[in-house]
Formats: sequence, structure tokens, C-alpha cells
Amino acid sequence: MWRGQAQFEETRQHLQKQPVVGQWKPLAPSNRGQELQQPEPSAKDSAGGDENQSVAQLNVSRLRSSSVEIREKGSEFLKEELHRAQKELKLKDEECERLSKVREQLEQELEELTASLFEEAHKMVREANTKQAASEKQLREARGKIDMLQAEVTALKTLVITSTPSSPNRELHPQLQSPSKAVFRKGHGRNKSTSSAGAATATSQGLPVEPVSSEFKEVDSILFAEFQAWKESPTLDKSSSFLERIYQEDVGPCLDFTKHELSELIQAAVEQNTLTIEPVATQALPVVKVSAIECGGPKKCALSGLSRACRHRIKLGDSGNYYYISPSCRARITAVCNFFTYIRYIQQGLVRQDVELMYWEIMRLRKEMSIAKLGFFPSEM
Repeated sequence: MWRGQAQFEETRQHLQKQPVVGQWKPLAPSNRGQELQQPEPSAKDSAGGDENQSVAQLNVSRLRSSSVEIREKGSEFLKEELHRAQKELKLKDEECERLSKVREQLEQELEELTASLFEEAHKMVREANTKQAASEKQLREARGKIDMLQAEVTALKTLVITSTPSSPNRELHPQLQSPSKAVFRKGHGRNKSTSSAGAATATSQGLPVEPVSSEFKEVDSILFAEFQAWKESPTLDKSSSFLERIYQEDVGPCLDFTKHELSELIQAAVEQNTLTIEPVATQALPVVKVSAIECGGPKKCALSGLSRACRHRIKLGDSGNYYYISPSCRARITAVCNFFTYIRYIQQGLVRQDVELMYWEIMRLRKEMSIAKLGFFPSEM
């Protein structure tokens, strides 16, 4: 209940409790037929009535003024309440609008985050699938290489066991075959200085070397000590005293041809195991790649520059360049390739012999290099 209304009710109850001034009293019953006689008001009564009437008018005016004041105050109070309610409603509308914007922003950020997470997850799945496919491919390739290497080692062991210096395996040493018995495939055969089966530079090993009755041997203590030191940790590095001596005394002079630049390339190819020796067929050869450059010719050696009958040619790596070589040059290159093949076998652990037997096999290979560099070579060359 408003404050103005409460004041109005209180004033009204107060007025009801006051006696009404000038109220007419009921007349006493008169005798039948007698006229009603009204008493004449006295002066005192008249003065008292006027006073009561003025008091009543004053109370009525006060009541009216209080009622007007109460109405005005009530109106002002209602206006203030309305203004305050409108202000609160406006603040709440602003708060609702702000919260709506925040909610929309959060929903948009959530959608963007969800899309980003899904995209990242799909990207990770694609990368994982790609890596898995690459890993599986590498695994298949590695298994294929392992199988190939195992088959190659098995074939090498078989060929090594069946080849000895006294009775060499001609399949392992095609250079020992006569030219008339050489087998050509697609016009020419390939003898590569590799450690695989069928390589022309594969050296003989396996069984102990049978001493020749007319030949005497004695171990050189210095050379044997150098070989033992190298055998503990076999490597193809020239820094070891064992290989350094062989390079100076045998390998270098054996591969020192007139064409020095080509000689260095041949030595590097032998060390890297990328040299290929091919016999030149007497019949017409098939068409060779246009990019292949043949140096020298069937009647001119590319290493010595001399006119010689060249029945073989060499290729360095995958360059596609072929060089015709004379029988003497081929014997020198083959002797060096045999030496490197044998020490690679030792390095790979394929030679299961006594240290002294391995030492004598190396000395035999050094002897072949020395003989070849002096110009001696078999007639089959």
C-alpha cells in the first residue's frame, strides 16, 4: 500500500471518530392535533453553531488538501517507481543483448575450433597412412635386399669352396677361359669387379694353398706383422701401414698407364667396386645407346695409346663411356681387382682360414700384380 493512500485512510478514520457539529436531533412526539412548536434559538446556541460549522468546513478543507497532497505524492511515487523499473528493464535488456553476443561469439569459436580439430585429425590420419605406406614399402625393399644378399652370400660360399689356386673354378674366373669358349649374352658378356657370383675379378680362396714342390717360401716378419694388425680391424682405408705399402709397391705401379687421368679414374672405380670389364664379340654387336662413347678401338688401346688388338673394353660405373684395352692392360687391371676382391672377402668375414694361409694368398695376389705390371700375361688374355 502506498504511503499517500495510508495517510488518506488514517485521516478518514480520524474524522469518523469526531462528533458531527450541528446535527439535528429527532423531535419528540407531540400530542394529536397540537402544532409543532419550534423553539427559538438563543444567541448562545447560534454562536456555538456557527463555530462548529466553521470547524467542520476547516476540517473538510484540510481533508481535501490532504487528499490532493496524497494524490500528488502518490503520483510522484508511481512515476519514480515507473522510471526506476524502466531503467532496470533497460539495463537488463542491455545485459541480455551483451550475453547474446557473447553466446554467439562462443558458438562461432566453438564451431571454428571443432572444424580445426577435425581438419587436424584428418591431416594426422593422412600423414600416418602415408608414413605407414612408406614404412611398409621400405620394409619390403629391405626384406628383398636381405634375401638377395643371403642368396649372394650362399652362392659366393659355394663358388669359393669349389675354387682353389691349384684348381680354379673357371665359372668364377672367366678370364681363364679361351676366347673361343667364352659365352656371350646379347652380344657380349659382363665381368664386373664385384663381390657377387659371376664376377670376373673374384679371387680364389677357401681351401689351403698347396705348396709347389719346386718353390720355397718364408714369411717376412714385418709384412706378416702389418697384415696381422690390419686383420684385427680390416678396412679399405689407405692409412693402415699394410695397405699403404701395397698401394706404393703394387697397386700404384700396376695401374700407372700412359693416360694418367684415365688411370686415376680406373683406380677410383676399382676401389669403389664399380669397374666393368666386357669382352668384345667378334660378330656384330647390337645397337648401343647413342650416349655411349667408345674410346680407343679394337686396334688401339685407350690406356697405353699403342696399336694393339683389344679384345676387351671397360666401363667406369654408370657413365656409359667404354674404353678398349689391350691384353696387357687387362691383365694388370684384373690382378688389382682380384686383390681388392679378396681383401673385401676378408673384411666381410667370408674367408674362414688360418691367418698364415690368408697372408700367403695375399702374397700370391701381390705376385700376380708384380708380374702383370712387368708385362707378363697369360696367352688367353
